[in-house]
Amino acid sequence: MKKTTTRLADGRELIYYDSRDDVVRDTVDRRPLDPVATSSEIRHDRLLGDFVAIASHRQARTYHPPADECPLCPSRDGRHSEIPAADYDVAVFENRFPSLAGGSGRCEVVCFTSDHDASFADLTEEQAALVLAAWTDRTAELSQLPGVEQVFCFENRGAEIGVTLGHPHGQIYAYPFTTPRTERMLRALADHREVTGGNLFDDVLAEELADGRRIVLEGEHWVVFVPYAAHWPYEVHLYPKRRVPDMLALDEAARTEFPQVYLEVLRRFDRIFDTADGGAPTPYIAAWHQAPLHAEAREDFALHLELFTIRRTSGKLKFLAGSESGMNVFINDVPPEAAAERLREVASE
Repeated sequence: MKKTTTRLADGRELIYYDSRDDVVRDTVDRRPLDPVATSSEIRHDRLLGDFVAIASHRQARTYHPPADECPLCPSRDGRHSEIPAADYDVAVFENRFPSLAGGSGRCEVVCFTSDHDASFADLTEEQAALVLAAWTDRTAELSQLPGVEQVFCFENRGAEIGVTLGHPHGQIYAYPFTTPRTERMLRALADHREVTGGNLFDDVLAEELADGRRIVLEGEHWVVFVPYAAHWPYEVHLYPKRRVPDMLALDEAARTEFPQVYLEVLRRFDRIFDTADGGAPTPYIAAWHQAPLHAEAREDFALHLELFTIRRTSGKLKFLAGSESGMNVFINDVPPEAAAERLREVASE
């Protein structure tokens, strides 16, 4: 992998990740851009203990542009985008409309491919491995920024999720705090160790493997399963079999196998619903959970990826109504065992 770091016209950082070492990235961003002005603020909800990012400047962000005006496509034929080069493998840049900014963290955009009409599931194993390398490198770099407590790599896919740009991409948030969801995991981890003396992540994974009913896919180094108490109709968790706290700790064998496993899972997600949707891609959120940087039980935390869709059946979405949104008590219409069986049925031949 070759990494090339440069700057956009308004001073934001842009990083190219290339699979070939002989690629030269020296195209200059010639857009007449003013320096980015942001007003991100982190506020603490004292009743719930949550954090809320107030970012009014995001109201002006690009919203569903036509394909020929996509800001994530390469700059070609006289049209200038966020990527000055005429082509790229993987590109990462500071978000022009960040939710977190300045002393309140950092937001980056990760472009998985220059092909506007592709998706992550369309990538080759080599391309997916390059994305993993980029995620890992960004985790390492962002972890060194002052005030950063947790690095979160994720992908939102589909208009139903709220995605405003159709180009295949994800994001990385460098939070200045440990997220509430991770705090709950850490508390559960500590409680489990106090009661049993064991590691909660290890025990959950061992139980899923022993039960077998919710296992979707198992490789030599990774396992994919529908969790016992799945919140979403189709939700899977992807764990390395050797527990590590973050992407940086993955060994070479796990890195090599990851693209095979993850691409197969994504392709199954696109096949779980019938043609009643007209072949529409499955909307999903893919979220990497990495250990907070300064957590006491950091080495006990287990890196894992959670992937779920808000589609519950063909043509119907799972909306978070009163119980979910008002009280955070999820109601799932699809038994996890049935979801796992369906995801096994649509395996690649």
